[in-house]
Amino acid sequence: MCGIVGYIGKKNALPIVIDGLKALEYRGYDSAGVALWDGVKIRFEKTAGRVSALESRLSRKSWSGKSAIAHTRWATHGKPSDRNAHPHADCQSGIFVVHNGIIENYAELREALIREGHSFLSETDTEILAHLFERPFLSAGQIFLEDAVLEGLRHVNGTFGLAVISKHDPEKIVVARRGSPIILGIGDGEYLVASDASAVVGITKNVIYLHDNEAAVLTPSKMEIFSTLGGSAFGGNLSKKTLQKPIDKIDWDISEAQKSGHPHFMRKEIFEGPSALENVLLGRLLEEGSAKLGGIVAVRDRLLQAKKIIISACGTSYYAGLVGKYYFEELAKIPASVEYASEFRYSNPVIDPDTVAIFVSQSGETADTLEALREAKKRGALTLGVVNVVGSTIARESDAGIYNHAGPEIGVASTKAFISQLGALVLLALFLGRERGAVSDVLGQKLVMELKALPAKMKKVLAGDAGVKKLAEKYSKYKNFLYLGRKYNFPVALEGALKLKEISYRHAEGYASGEMKHGPIALIDENFPTVALAPKDPVYEKILSNIQEIKARNGRVLAVATEGDEKIGKLADDVIFIPQTLEMLTPILSVIPLQLFAYHTAALLGLDVDKPRNLAKSVTVE
Repeated sequence: MCGIVGYIGKKNALPIVIDGLKALEYRGYDSAGVALWDGVKIRFEKTAGRVSALESRLSRKSWSGKSAIAHTRWATHGKPSDRNAHPHADCQSGIFVVHNGIIENYAELREALIREGHSFLSETDTEILAHLFERPFLSAGQIFLEDAVLEGLRHVNGTFGLAVISKHDPEKIVVARRGSPIILGIGDGEYLVASDASAVVGITKNVIYLHDNEAAVLTPSKMEIFSTLGGSAFGGNLSKKTLQKPIDKIDWDISEAQKSGHPHFMRKEIFEGPSALENVLLGRLLEEGSAKLGGIVAVRDRLLQAKKIIISACGTSYYAGLVGKYYFEELAKIPASVEYASEFRYSNPVIDPDTVAIFVSQSGETADTLEALREAKKRGALTLGVVNVVGSTIARESDAGIYNHAGPEIGVASTKAFISQLGALVLLALFLGRERGAVSDVLGQKLVMELKALPAKMKKVLAGDAGVKKLAEKYSKYKNFLYLGRKYNFPVALEGALKLKEISYRHAEGYASGEMKHGPIALIDENFPTVALAPKDPVYEKILSNIQEIKARNGRVLAVATEGDEKIGKLADDVIFIPQTLEMLTPILSVIPLQLFAYHTAALLGLDVDKPRNLAKSVTVE
């Protein structure tokens, strides 16, 4: 959600930041804007709508300059509109700000600034920042922009990742971070700032990740990074400590973020599921039937002493955590629970030093999950991160963890990341089970062998894409769906329903199939189809009973079942078959047809598959 990109160097900055905004479009946004220092004045343009609308306006101007900041906004304070789009300026249009995050005390600050004589043009919380940064210039005269920014941020409660330019101190971009990601890119005689690596990887793979309460000054010739000293947040005083931070290298190429012949990123990423699983397993499976996880070596002893596991996440990652609960309890014999990260801090969780808290996030920047992590650390838990983005905040702040290595995921609806999360969680559960003596040699070796065979089986499911598309055509007339699953496939029913909701805007509810008689069955009729997950597993007969109950009420059933199952075809109206695998691994196969079904439904309806309305890829505000 929201995107920041900035450039300062020897090239014309405008096309660079516009290309950066295009690379950030997948994150979800409703407006876009840019501010450019042309050597004489700051020129700016912004508009509601897509980056293409901004680009159209800019095509009628002949601007050029060596530094610029740009932004894509996802509305929080104020509706999507030209005036609410970023960048925002102070009273005299001398300071321009782009900002991700939320200023929690903006109402009080706005009132105080109005009393001082400041006037506002937007409904946003971000505009507050421009006026706060203006105040030191009004009172102190000629000061450095970074000092004005730090002085202004002393008054701010909330989260921010921001970039600022000013005509008062024009040969620099000042950036700061608290709670919202900021990346600094180091090019050849040039520097970039972005909220996501995808905006800079086309120019440089050398990056520095800012941590909370750190700021930086970028000029054409150098970059200075510093932390503030004393007080809370950025405050108390303007004392700064210069930092020497390591340079990280982005481990993927810009070509990985292209569609590669697919009509949408989502379809491309569904078809990348087999390679995503291969990547998370690569070098981690041992022939003797265990797993090798370098990211947890430092905490191994404490991990093996765990008496309880808590998994915390949001959205699709939460559903991966629900599958993980079954893994840890079945393989490692450790009690496990799954908590919504947005509720974790407020539920007063029972945590002690023998608790392991696992935080699952594709981006590694999910605001609720990050705050849940911090709460768990505060209470003494051992914290592990399962994240896809190297160097992300959750990866840095966890005690240890596992990287997914799924590569960039551009589509807002997560697909391959979900599969890679399941791979990471089963690896960890297998490791714990073997180390604790809960998994035998035979079971461990069988699980390793089947994990290695899964990518090929996934490709077999994907080969049935055309058949799934035909089913999507058949069912696209329906507006409501019930998704049912038991045990390992209950979370898959939740995830399948979420996918359909996210991108096709159809109403869909996922349920544990045993709960159907406790309410949802009242909805069933000929216009309310059910998607039933019915692989050949120990609860197979139970789901067949549910299907019979639905058919008795004239409900239509689309089933996902195991190859060779002749019984299911006599009950369900339509069936998608998946290969046989171990029960605990069926979610990795059964979720694929549900991803494809949601994708084709949305595509057939002519909807924006990769950028569904009101949604953002990375939710960096609570």
